[in-house]
Amino acid sequence: MFLYIFSLAIIAFEVICCKMFFESFCHSSSEQRKWQKTLLILLLILAYYVCGLTLSNWIVLKQLIAISVTAIIMLFYFRISIKKSAVIALMYQGLLLLVDYMAYAGNSAIISKEGVVHNEYALEGNLVVVFSKVILFLCILLVKKQFGHKSTEMLADAEWTRFLFFPVFTIITIVAMLMTFQYTENEAQAYALYSIALGMVVMNVFVYYLINDIVIREAKLYEKEILELQVKNQIEMYRSVSENYEIQKRKSHEFKNQILCIESLLKDHEYDEASKYVNNISKTFMGERNVINTNHVIVNAILNTKYQEAISKHIVFVFKVNDLSKIGMDDEDLVVVLANLLNNAIEACEKCEEKKVIKFKFLIEDELIILSVKNTYNQPLVYVDDEIKTSKTVMLDEHGVGIKNVIRIVEKYRGEYVVQNNEKEFYFSIVIPIKK
Repeated sequence: MFLYIFSLAIIAFEVICCKMFFESFCHSSSEQRKWQKTLLILLLILAYYVCGLTLSNWIVLKQLIAISVTAIIMLFYFRISIKKSAVIALMYQGLLLLVDYMAYAGNSAIISKEGVVHNEYALEGNLVVVFSKVILFLCILLVKKQFGHKSTEMLADAEWTRFLFFPVFTIITIVAMLMTFQYTENEAQAYALYSIALGMVVMNVFVYYLINDIVIREAKLYEKEILELQVKNQIEMYRSVSENYEIQKRKSHEFKNQILCIESLLKDHEYDEASKYVNNISKTFMGERNVINTNHVIVNAILNTKYQEAISKHIVFVFKVNDLSKIGMDDEDLVVVLANLLNNAIEACEKCEEKKVIKFKFLIEDELIILSVKNTYNQPLVYVDDEIKTSKTVMLDEHGVGIKNVIRIVEKYRGEYVVQNNEKEFYFSIVIPIKK
């Protein structure tokens, strides 16, 4: 009875590994409910179990049926094409057979003293089975690391190393069991060793799904923070556009009155007064908000707002722009990139005691969008995991999300970015090909 339960547990583990392997190349369908997915997994476990009981003497037929059943069930689970499902199922069965062969060959050549697997209470044979499944689990984790989707991308290399410690430790423990317990005195001892080995395998699965759930939850929180930051930047952008529009309306009305006044002075031959009046108007125009014009309404609103903010904080703002009317980027993305880079530059310059300079370039040249922000800074930069650690003491998460969001947008448009710094200046440069 125990061996039947043991076999069922091993088959269930194989099915979980199969699901994980498919997840490395497919997105799980959101149209199906949880109970439907659970039912499909149970059907696959049942199919594997029946094949193991009835086709143990027909290895080739057993493998063909296993591949076919896997392809069909995963076709419905992930809602993918039959061709893709069949290819992935074939790859999984190939990996499964390869790992089993390597585990048995390694045991026979290195661990087993007589070169064969002992049959006393089936201890050694079952431990080799468990050993091969843990190796399979480790291989699939590495595949998910290389080809996986969102959740695995959130784990840094250091976190992956810590996570892989548990399956590696399980492998070492089972190898130690194989080398130590070549024979057992009674059946109870054998079952105890089975339970320990199988329990460690089950713990691997629980740890994986626990970390996976935590990472998915963090990914959702990260997306929420990004959305909130985008909304904040959009509100700021719309406020700037609205302010500029109201100012422009007021200036248009004032301009009509000024023309009438000049016309009246000229008719009355008050040339000196007219000249004086025109000089006063010119001085007013010199202080206008809209000093930057790129032929793009959104870019103009952001740059003029940040320009005035920099000037009000006694920061020298040097800029170079040209016609950006054909930039081809979404307004929301422009707001996120410009607002974050300029906000960070202004905040860094504010902390400088001496030179406060921002050098800004936003051009279209040779079918490329070129954007660079160079600013002076005072506080030393700290890098953690190849990322700049903020010097802010408040709203740390927002700052980190802002920079990552800029990088995400650059990658969205298949662009490249460079971050450099010396002792006095920080430099962030972006190059994005124009959409055709």
